[in-house]
Amino acid sequence: MTIDLDIAVPSFPMPRAAHDAPPVAYATFRRERPVTRVRLWNGSEAWLVTRYDDVRMLLSDDRFSAVASAPGYPHVTPGREVTNRQEPSFIQMDGAEHDRQRRMVNPDFVVKRVAEMQPRIIAIVDDLLDRLSETERPVDLVSAFALPIPALVICEILGVPPEDREYFHDLAAVPLSNASLDDAASAMTALKDYLDRLIRVKEQAPGSDLLSRLAVEHLQTGALSRAELVSMALLLLVAGHETTANMISLGTHLFLDHPDQGAVLRTTDDPRVVQRAVEELLRYMTIVQYSPARVATADVEIGGEVIHAGEGVFALIESANRDADAFEAPDMFDTTRARRHHVAFGYGRHQCLGQWLARLELQVALPALFRRFPNLALAPAHEVRFKYDMTVFGIHELRVVW
Repeated sequence: MTIDLDIAVPSFPMPRAAHDAPPVAYATFRRERPVTRVRLWNGSEAWLVTRYDDVRMLLSDDRFSAVASAPGYPHVTPGREVTNRQEPSFIQMDGAEHDRQRRMVNPDFVVKRVAEMQPRIIAIVDDLLDRLSETERPVDLVSAFALPIPALVICEILGVPPEDREYFHDLAAVPLSNASLDDAASAMTALKDYLDRLIRVKEQAPGSDLLSRLAVEHLQTGALSRAELVSMALLLLVAGHETTANMISLGTHLFLDHPDQGAVLRTTDDPRVVQRAVEELLRYMTIVQYSPARVATADVEIGGEVIHAGEGVFALIESANRDADAFEAPDMFDTTRARRHHVAFGYGRHQCLGQWLARLELQVALPALFRRFPNLALAPAHEVRFKYDMTVFGIHELRVVW
């Protein structure tokens, strides 16, 4: 497919080429015009940056701001605009303020701390697999396995009652979709009200969880306002389960589509082999579809174009991870691929805080699933419904048998 880039400004977002492939236009952009203008839902225009090197440069350049309330910042959907205009979390901050707030939560997500969670994650996965083995088939793997794992883990980290996870999951899905402005605003208000009530409980009776620590060390000392802590909690709660849940279900589907590669998960005892498989899954799927977004604070030349101060830009990590200049045969799913320099978790100072936790959950969940059920297969006549309309790609329902 060849796109005439001079006829009109293309609309964005663009439809995926397939469930396991980004929009066809991205390859054309990388080849012919790696930095190109697009038109958004509200008629405004922004830039797309599509090549791997340019994406990494943009995300490490302080002349591009993550502040979503800044004039010119591009909002990909009405729901995302509502979300972005709420009290900002640290991923929507720049410089010293971003670093100050991120340091407050960083100790709970560093490699060493995450490694200490492995026995608990294994126990959660094994318990869910035991329940699956007793469930009448076919069973929806999303609701019975993929979603509960990261939801239960992040609930334990934050100190959220696990019985509330379905409530916050349903609400969190609204602003990530093409919801109306009113629906997105209503969902965000309900989520923040819930977290505000929970934080007040932690203040009165703090426990050993992260929200209790933040309330005692940073809220009560004045280092964080209540609104700031609520926004921080919202970010950790939503980001801490939505992306990983989608990746578990998409990974299961992808390995079923590639049985030779799925066999690796059933048979290997080498954690390095599993790690390579997970890294390739992260690169190949790159489920964050339309971001990160930034706005230029100065005129910057990138990819042969000048992005002027006040203009919005999307650093398409999904496109960067399919760049042939960075990855050999990038459209091939190859779990033996040795290089781990993908940008599925972003790049630079805003790189995903929970990346090590997400990796560990995937490294535990996927091999355990395929070992427990070596004959795992899609249910007959099951038509998989993918989340094409969501900013985080995934699967609505994945019915399986064994």
